Amino acid sequence: MAKGRRFHNRQKSFAQKRREKSQNKEKPRTDTRQNYAEIVRENKDFEQYYKAQKICPEAEWDSMLESLKKDLPTAFRITNCSPGEAKALLSIVESKFFKELVNDQETSEEEKVAPICMPWYPERMGWQLQLSRKDIRRSQAYSKLHQFLILETAGGNTSRQEAVSMIPPLLLDVQTHHKVLDMCAAPGSKTAQIIEMIHAADSNPVPSGLVVANDVDNNRCYMLVHQAKRLNSPCAIITNHDASVMPNVLYTNEEGQKVPMKFDRVLCDVPCTGDGTMRKNPDIWTKWTPSNGNNLHGIQYRIVKRGVEMLAVGGKIAYSTCSLNPLEDEAVIQRLIVETQGAVQLVDVSQMVPALKYAPGLSHWKPASKDNLDGYNSFEEVPEKWHTQVRPSMFPTGDPSFHLERCLRLLPHQQDTGGFFIAVLEKVRPLPSEQTKIDREAAYKSNLATEQEAAANGTEEKCDVPADDGADVAEPLASSPSREPPSKKRKRQPQGFKEDPFVFFTEEEVVWPAIRDFYEISPSLPTDCLLTRCLVGKKKIIYFTSPMVKNIIQANEGNLKIINTGVKCFVRCDNKVMSCAFRLGQEGLSSLKSFIGEKRKVRVNREELITILNNSTPEHPTDLDKLRPETKQLLGRDDFGIGSCLLELQEEDLPLSIVGWRGKSSVRAYVSGNDLVHYLRLLGADVTKFEVNKFDKKKTSESELNEEDAENKETNSASADQAEGESTVESAVA
Repeated sequence: MAKGRRFHNRQKSFAQKRREKSQNKEKPRTDTRQNYAEIVRENKDFEQYYKAQKICPEAEWDSMLESLKKDLPTAFRITNCSPGEAKALLSIVESKFFKELVNDQETSEEEKVAPICMPWYPERMGWQLQLSRKDIRRSQAYSKLHQFLILETAGGNTSRQEAVSMIPPLLLDVQTHHKVLDMCAAPGSKTAQIIEMIHAADSNPVPSGLVVANDVDNNRCYMLVHQAKRLNSPCAIITNHDASVMPNVLYTNEEGQKVPMKFDRVLCDVPCTGDGTMRKNPDIWTKWTPSNGNNLHGIQYRIVKRGVEMLAVGGKIAYSTCSLNPLEDEAVIQRLIVETQGAVQLVDVSQMVPALKYAPGLSHWKPASKDNLDGYNSFEEVPEKWHTQVRPSMFPTGDPSFHLERCLRLLPHQQDTGGFFIAVLEKVRPLPSEQTKIDREAAYKSNLATEQEAAANGTEEKCDVPADDGADVAEPLASSPSREPPSKKRKRQPQGFKEDPFVFFTEEEVVWPAIRDFYEISPSLPTDCLLTRCLVGKKKIIYFTSPMVKNIIQANEGNLKIINTGVKCFVRCDNKVMSCAFRLGQEGLSSLKSFIGEKRKVRVNREELITILNNSTPEHPTDLDKLRPETKQLLGRDDFGIGSCLLELQEEDLPLSIVGWRGKSSVRAYVSGNDLVHYLRLLGADVTKFEVNKFDKKKTSESELNEEDAENKETNSASADQAEGESTVESAVA
């Protein structure tokens, strides 16, 4: 049997694969997908099941169902990494941009939609528009809004995110010194929120806290990298592991020992059926069955349990799903409290979001199957064929001490959002398994001290702890949640690409002296936190991380699969007339600017900065003669030299730092196109020349095509007339 399997599964030759590929191309592929507009947003099983679960009062059922069948409104928030820029962008949004949108003369009354500030989001930074993504994308009336969101989101200044998805990070109450683990982080909108909170104190460019953002899917990890990179943080690490068996994150303590890190905050936004997202994913209406939630209950519990194991005592963990199903929500929380013997307790977070409308968690629910959508009252009622799907731990215990009402259920009709579930728990004491290890370790150390004392006195005493237990405690803690048994099983191979190494600078780093001298870098900069991603060859990009991130990277070599970390701070820019081969990177400027000396800093006023930003192409830079005499004199000094510099606007309300480039007789801003438009917008400059209206573009291309068709018709007509005339002449001659 085994031989047969090996024979049939042997690797096919290249020629055979090519033949099969060409044959498959000839076969027409049937597309079973439906257009969202064609999907009938109804499912009788869905309605019967959730009516039996009583997820909302009977009087509100029709309203909830009606909301679920509508498209989801668009929501976005203003990024608050830099408070000065955030406030300036908020004032633009409130005073100018949205007023123009609502009062546009060309927009019909039906199309005018007033933006809504979400009252529960701090500092008026969260906004909702009663428009779907499709409305904004396809309507010419909202083309300016669409471009604003695209440009500002690409630059990391706003984030388009579903409204209910913004709530879990807020309830975690993350502080700048916290170590945070996001277990199922992709695509990264909640991770971005946590990074903002770590950087909330603008006075500290390199906070002591950090974020470890993990996802099991290697491809989605790169989406996560893209999200995190928009915020330019040196305090984020992206990892690729199965969250249910995630290895311990090790770090080197003050005694030089590698020990597992316990996190202050953990976010578990677990995989779920997603029936709360029906408003933006209507195809769920056609696929929904009660067994989907039953099948996910186990993996959801294992993920949150592993999160609690990695949480410090006194820390908080947020568990969230975009599902309405109590089997994925309250049942998981109840099982966690039961199996940890009360080591975790639900926290009352109602006062943290006082303006938020929600329903309390359920204390009673009925697990169901395809045969019985109304549900079972006890496990004894479950037919044997469903015992693998419906388990005893899924049934409610009815214990009021669990306080399941402290969970938050966000229903679609309450504030025109998607459906969502959130529970915040605090770890009040070590888990039973952790307490056993602590007791054994304490007993082992006590007995070891007794033996050493006896040996010193010339007497002999035996350790009461079994040898196996003592050895178990004395060893460093394993890098996985359960120690791997000594077997010949092959380890699971990591998926995806093999990542480039993280090579930190040493004292002998050859490229650093030139960079240090050119930019007059302060000795207080921890140069051992600079790194590159190549072992050999020219170093093209130099990244910067926080000291704790560096500690984790070096302590987990071979233990964690780390996809990305660090923020770009120096980029190789080989130039014969430049004494330093590296320019500054705008991405890392917020972390590095306090370490850069005065030699390369140029103070400019608002008008000068607008002029420089408007003339920042290599072909048409800003001539030094267009600047103030004192600015021209500073840039024109012989010792200033050609190369990268720092342009600073020192206004109390809007301090800005932008990477510049000083040429022979010119200066320009060295920033991306998105950043350039963003800074001009903050400074109150006109940005219409950078806007591209895709509808006008489409009209232009259509008119050009029409003109071309007309020209072709005229040419063809002329050719036909000419041919007809020639034939007439020929017949006359004949």
